[in-house]
Formats: sequence, C-alpha cells, structure tokens
Amino acid sequence: MSEYKLEVTTGDMKHAGTLDNIYVTLFGTEGQSERTDLDNFGIDFRTGKVETYTLKTSSSLGKLLLVKVEKDPFLILPEDEWFCSKIVVMTPEGDTLLFPCYRWISRGELVELRGGKAMKVFEDDHPLLTEHRKQELGSKKSFYQWEILSEGLSHISHFKNPFELPAEVHFSESRSAEVADTRKITGLELQIKGLLGSNEKWESLDDMKHIFWFKKTTMSEYVAEHWKEDDFFGFQFLNAVNPNVIKSCSELPRNFPVTDEMVKPFLEEGSSLQTEIEKGKIFLYDQRIMEGIQTREYNGEPLHVTAGLCLLYLNPENKLMPIAIQLHQQPSDQNPIFLPSDSETDWLLAKIFIKNADIIDHQAVQHLMRTHFLAEVYTVATLRSLPAIHPIYKLLFPHFRYTLHINTGGRTSLFGPNGALSISSPGYDGLVGLMRKALSELTYSSLCLPENIATRGLESIPNFYYRDDGMKLWNIINSFVQAVVGHYYPSDSEVKKDSELQDWISEIFTHGVLGNRASEFPSCFNTVEEVIRFITMVIFTATAQHAAVNNGQYDYNSWMPNGSLLLHKPPPTTKGQSSMQTILETLPDVGETATFAAILWLLSEKYTDEVPLGAYPEERFSEPVVKRMIKEFQAELSYLSEEITARNLELEIPYTYLNPAQIENSITI
Repeated sequence: MSEYKLEVTTGDMKHAGTLDNIYVTLFGTEGQSERTDLDNFGIDFRTGKVETYTLKTSSSLGKLLLVKVEKDPFLILPEDEWFCSKIVVMTPEGDTLLFPCYRWISRGELVELRGGKAMKVFEDDHPLLTEHRKQELGSKKSFYQWEILSEGLSHISHFKNPFELPAEVHFSESRSAEVADTRKITGLELQIKGLLGSNEKWESLDDMKHIFWFKKTTMSEYVAEHWKEDDFFGFQFLNAVNPNVIKSCSELPRNFPVTDEMVKPFLEEGSSLQTEIEKGKIFLYDQRIMEGIQTREYNGEPLHVTAGLCLLYLNPENKLMPIAIQLHQQPSDQNPIFLPSDSETDWLLAKIFIKNADIIDHQAVQHLMRTHFLAEVYTVATLRSLPAIHPIYKLLFPHFRYTLHINTGGRTSLFGPNGALSISSPGYDGLVGLMRKALSELTYSSLCLPENIATRGLESIPNFYYRDDGMKLWNIINSFVQAVVGHYYPSDSEVKKDSELQDWISEIFTHGVLGNRASEFPSCFNTVEEVIRFITMVIFTATAQHAAVNNGQYDYNSWMPNGSLLLHKPPPTTKGQSSMQTILETLPDVGETATFAAILWLLSEKYTDEVPLGAYPEERFSEPVVKRMIKEFQAELSYLSEEITARNLELEIPYTYLNPAQIENSITI
C-alpha cells in the first residue's frame, strides 16, 4: 500500500470556496489511482485555506504525470464554483510535486493538471503527456477564436461581451463591483449637478474646475493653473500621456516654411534657426498621420481635425518651448504659421488644435492600438498556441490578466459605434480609419523603447523622465527575460524545433500586423536573442508602456482646455480674429466635457485587486532556479522604485507613471 499526501489550496478571492464534492485521480507512469473523494471532517475547501488529504494506492504509481480534478454537486445545492489555486503532492518516494491550477472549476467539469516544471513540446516523453498536450491545445484553439473587428485593424477575440469569457480571463467579482461603483458614483454626481447631457456652453473656463467635488489630483489642479504656459505645453510632449510623438529635427520640412525672422525672438540671443538645428536643440511634432482622417457631422456640419506641425526649441534653461505652429500640412495664405508673439488667444487656439490632434492620436493609436489591441493579440495567440505547461505561457500569462475582459467590454462602452469615444471629432469611423493607417505604418522597432528613442533622436534631451525610467525598466525586464528564456532555451536549435513557439509568433504576425513584412515583425524565431527581444517587448507593452499612456489621463486631460477629443469650431485661417469667447465656443459643451471627464476618472482609477509589476502571486513555476530569477527581478524593480521616488521629491512636477510600484502587471483598465 502506498500513500500520497495532497495539499489542496483554495483561492483567497471572494466566493472561492465550495461545498461541492471534489474528486481526484492521480496518473503516473506505472498506472493510476482510483477516483478519490477528498473529504475531511468538517467543511472542506474554504476560501483561502489549505487542506491536507491522503490518497492510497495498492502500489506506487511511478513518476507522477497528471492530477485529474472533478467537481460534483453536494446534495441539491445550487451551482457553486470553486477556485483551486494549486495541489501539492507528496509521493511515497519522498518527492514534493507542484500542480498549479489557478482557475475556477464548475460543477460537472474535470480539469487535468500537469506539474509545475515547465516543459517544451519536444521534451514530453510519455504518450499520456503527449496526448494531454494535444487535447489541451485542440480545445483552446476551438474555444478561443479570431475575429475581424474592421478590415485593416489587428484581429480580436471572438467574444461579444465580457459575460461570455471563461473565468480564467474574467474580472474578479471585486473588480467588477468596484468598476460598477465608480461608474455609479461619477454618473450620480454629474446627474445631481445637471451636467450630463447638457448642451449648454461653458460661460467661463473657471466653471470647468467644478465638474467633480471630490475627484481631484495634485496634478489635475496643477494643469488647470498652468495649461496656458508654453514651457508646460512643451514639457507634456516628454512626460505627460503621449511621450512618443516628437523627434529631433535635423532639417526643417519643406511644407513648414518657418523663417529665421519668425522665430529669432524666441531663440538664444544672436543665434539662428539653422544653428540651433545643428546643435540638436530643435524638435518637431508632425501630425501628418491625421491628414485625410474622416470626421463626424455635428448639427449638419463636419467637425475638424488638423494635421498640424509644431516646432519646439530646447532653450538655454533646458525648457522645451513651442516656437511655431502650422495647423495644416500644406502652407497657404489660409494656413498661417502661428507664433508665441501673436495675440494670446490666437496662440492658445493654435496650441489647442495641436493638442486636440495629439489626444486623438494618443487615445486611438498610442493607447488603444499599440497597447490594448496588440496585447489582445499576444493574449489570444498565447491561449491558442501554448499549453499551460509551456515555459513561455507560464512567463507571459500573468501579464495578460483581465486584458480580454477590459478589451471586450471597452469595445462596447468606449470604442464602439455608440461608445463614449464616438463623440470625439473623428467619431467611430474616423478613429477606425486613423488606427488602420497607424497599423499599416507600425514598425516592430518602434515598440522597442531603445530603438524608439534612438530613431527619434531623443537620447540626450534633458528632463525626459519617461525615457529615463522607461529605459531602466526595459533593461530590468530584458535581464529577467534573458535569464528565464536562456534557462529553457540554451541554444538556437531548441528555439527552431519548438513548434508551439513557432506557431505562437506566426499567429501574432498574421493577426497582429496582418502579415505586413514591412513592419519587420518576426513571423518565426531563429535565435534565442530574437525570442528574448520579442518577449521583453510584450511584457514592456503590457505593463510599463500601458502605464505611461494610461495612468496620467485624468491628471492631464480632465482639464479639457489642455487636451480635448472634440473641438466644435474650425481651426483659424487668419490671425487677429479670436477672443476668449472663441475658445469657449471651440471647446466641448458642458455635457460633452462631463462625459469625457467621467471616462478619464474610470480609466485612471485604482482598484483593490491590482497586481503590481513583477508580483507573481500564482505559483506557476516549480523550479527553484526560476523562482530565484523572479525574486531578483522583484528586487531590481524595488530598487528602481526607491530611486524614482527619491528623484520625484526634488521635482516640481513629479513623474510617477513608470514607478514600478505604480505599474500593473497587465492591462486591466
């Protein structure tokens, strides 16, 4: 007679426990156990508890391969899902084996668990494991399907609403409740104040400061006070929510005829535009991608989105200052170049239209397309192509937590034809057109921060905290990935013969960038280095990059004059015709402003079940060497967090969005 000791851990989230009957069957190289009811005296499988059971067999089962878990009803009680975290088995031979689960199990469902040691497809050496692997992937490919949202966009999962999602990728009950509460609180306050749905125009800018009673941040109040200032306008292209658009200007574009006479008053005394260009002090924001983007109609008239150009100068005080703005690509008499020396309202209007195009690019391209939509591609490809025992699945799955849920829900509530973003100037069709254009121009290197910074010539511009913190994070993530991937793939030949890994990257290439070879996305892997770089990019995108473009939205954009998705009046075609009343008529009305502010509140809210970058509460790896790598990764992140916190104490405007302690481990909002 042989005895196996089983430690069964029930999750600690709400309603994780169950009163149903749980049965276990062990499978080994020398046979299988009987189906055994796990039943101790008293209540089993309580939330957050570890219970120990004994399973007896007539003889040793040999090397343990699988643990089959089944759940059947207890008497006539209603459905009672159970969250099984893990099962640890102590064998008669003295081995202790981890079998990760970390999923909800429904009544009548059976789940087969493999051990915690990661295995590649060519390493499975038993027919039972080979067949289990084949069946798992077959089931997942059948369950997780690709769907086309719109021609020319990255493909999405086939789920129509979050309620269709399986529990393993669904919001926790607490997250769902907290999101719903946030919606109710914002909606109630705006209704009480009579702001929602109001089509009245704001009578003054100061009235916008009172949209919410209690939702204020230090930064949002700073923005409301300083948004008119040129140095703050320039600062935001480095350290606000869209730090990926400006580039060093080595030559003035031919369609942007700025002259020395125009900008000489704003340059260092005695200098010239060409001199400052040669010194690397001139930067350009070219919004060419906006040209030709469709806009929606409002009161029978089309709205406007400008494809502007903004020239910026790094002055001797190391402040990035706008010195010339042209609101359309082609110069003409009706397309003047606006200057800081123009009237206050002319210059403000020019900056408002540049910021309008910037926030549209931010929301549609930098935020939705380059983080949310691409992360969904990575998630679905992982679920379809890699079994749970695969080392890359174990490494990446924690970075996809809740991503399918937030994207599936967001496509209806935020991005859909009737979603909140549909009231932007481009409307739904215009945003889709912009994303389609951006995806066709997307390059793999632009998603890799070191190459992104180098290509834009921003390696040495001072006070660029997004770059400074982001590069340190990239290197820390890269070192971690290098250690883990190198452990499982000691040679390029192991990469080439891992058919599951090759299927994974092929699906990403096909459904993410639609097979566009000009993007230079890999369609296969030939070397370990290629795998390391790609997985570094995936983790960075799902964590740091999303935090950089998401977490400051309420801070910077809840004050609508600083950046609005919607402008009512067309851009100015002449100088000297504007007033503060023109600005009020250009900005969104009361109801539109309230809607945008409520969205930003929801997108920037903190929730109690957040998992910070580098925290892996689910024990998916059993190998001590990999567990040590995770601890070293966490230590490096902790050191960086302390460094950033100390630096921010010295700054007038702290940059907190890439502090590892403030970054979530996945895209969840």
